[in-house]
Amino acid sequence: MSEAMQPANFIEAIILEDLRTGKHTDIVTRFPPEPNGYLHIGHAKSICLNFGLAEKFGGKCHLRFDDTDPEKESVEYAEAIKRDVKWLGFDWGEGLYHAADYFEQLYGYAVELIKNGKAYVDDLSPEEIREYRGTLTEPGRESPYRNRSVEENLDLFQRMRAGEFPDGSRVLRAKIDMTSPNMNMRDPVLYRIKRADHYRTGDEWCIYPMYDFTHPISDALEGITHSICTLEFEDHRPLYDWVLENVSVPCRPQQIEFARLNLSYTITSKRKLLRLIEEGYVAGWDDPRVPTLAGVRRRGYTPEAIRDFCERVGVAKKNSTVDMAMLEHCVREDLNQRAPRAMAVLRPLKVVIENYPEGQVEELEAINNPEDPGMGTRKLPFSREIFIEQEDFMEVPPKGYRRLAPGREVRLRYGYVIKCEDVLKDEDGNVVELRCTYDPATLGGGTPDGRKVRGIIHWVSAAHAVPAEVRLYDRLFTIENPGEVEDYLSYVNPESLVVLKDCKLEPSLAKAEPGDFYQFERQGYFCADIVDSKPGELVFNRTVALKDSWARMQQRQQKK
Repeated sequence: MSEAMQPANFIEAIILEDLRTGKHTDIVTRFPPEPNGYLHIGHAKSICLNFGLAEKFGGKCHLRFDDTDPEKESVEYAEAIKRDVKWLGFDWGEGLYHAADYFEQLYGYAVELIKNGKAYVDDLSPEEIREYRGTLTEPGRESPYRNRSVEENLDLFQRMRAGEFPDGSRVLRAKIDMTSPNMNMRDPVLYRIKRADHYRTGDEWCIYPMYDFTHPISDALEGITHSICTLEFEDHRPLYDWVLENVSVPCRPQQIEFARLNLSYTITSKRKLLRLIEEGYVAGWDDPRVPTLAGVRRRGYTPEAIRDFCERVGVAKKNSTVDMAMLEHCVREDLNQRAPRAMAVLRPLKVVIENYPEGQVEELEAINNPEDPGMGTRKLPFSREIFIEQEDFMEVPPKGYRRLAPGREVRLRYGYVIKCEDVLKDEDGNVVELRCTYDPATLGGGTPDGRKVRGIIHWVSAAHAVPAEVRLYDRLFTIENPGEVEDYLSYVNPESLVVLKDCKLEPSLAKAEPGDFYQFERQGYFCADIVDSKPGELVFNRTVALKDSWARMQQRQQKK
């Protein structure tokens, strides 16, 4: 490793120092998700950090499932996690592990603690354990079962494993210090009785280890050098170290905490996300409104944009909330460079160009992406009848309005200047069709007499339009920090999903494959839905709008 390498954050500084002093010669990190739900955008930061550190320092990063709670975990969640990690661009190679694979070894280490007088079987109920634990201002009290003999504890623990006792009737606890100011050190529970089939071990076990016991030992068994956790585990670090100091594990990993990623206008709690799903507020873990990686992938976010976002957020020691607009800015920047442009009319209004020859079709040339000339051009059919957006016409326009109105002109994108001559309405007074004329001398820009036509609108040829459903997604919540309020469900945004059934797309989009992304001109960035879109039944999701509020906010701050 180069001596001149500069650390990008405090964790890299620790690793560089460990390499310099020879404490470690090889770096091994791990990403340890629990398979009890889908990964969310906060996990992306941890994934990028752990795999990124291993990549930067020539080491390895393990993917290890923390699967010690059989009632909440499943193969579905484990497979979804593996898909998400790979989608982000990372590979664990041969480093795929499961805490469940260590159950026998974990049991052996628990027996070692008992033999050394460092653990005991407790008969207190869960409620009594909480009562005896004390409070932040009052010390805890020792359990009346704390001073059982080693022989009795070994016998009871073996019988717990054999299934002799009911669920919840006994636990194994560490014997540490009931007066410790750190609540986690007040004789924490190490094992509980729970009769539930495990998705990997079936009914082989009826006792399961707790996370605070499993995690440090799993790290040590895998030779992890730097165990990187989010800040909520900072108070658990003394227990992490205590476990490693009191059992004969092969090495001593170092736990380091960093600030988790919190996003405005959303929640990342698996429990709260599951409630949103179960109560029908969203359609599932991959609903494009939820911040799961499956959801944002379906919405059209790219892994490159998410990795860029995580890099910009950086690694800090203090929790904070990042504006959702910053993530949208990263997505927009990435798609702006790569997304081909297309015309899409989402709320169509029919326009008949009365002086254009009936039956005639022209092919107009359109640029595929002005940011990348190498993407070339495409042909757009133009005919007598077209569709424009309803909002691009007003009967009584306000001052400064530059789109179509009675007697006014507007330029069609890549096409001619048209003028509104007549307005047709239904019996309820709704505008249903416009009658216009076109100026054949205005193709390609400009006007022969030099008159100025300020407005430019998009359009689609009616005869060639491809029908599609378009789903407009917006923020899931109407308040900035929904995770901080108890009644967060009352702040779900009723406009978080608007479905438009009668959209008209340019014909080139008929070939769109699920996952293909485009910039619909003047509308935003859209992605063909990876679940519902298919040939002849196109469904597009709005990934992000064209408006970049975060970039403008940054510009305003720089001017101050």
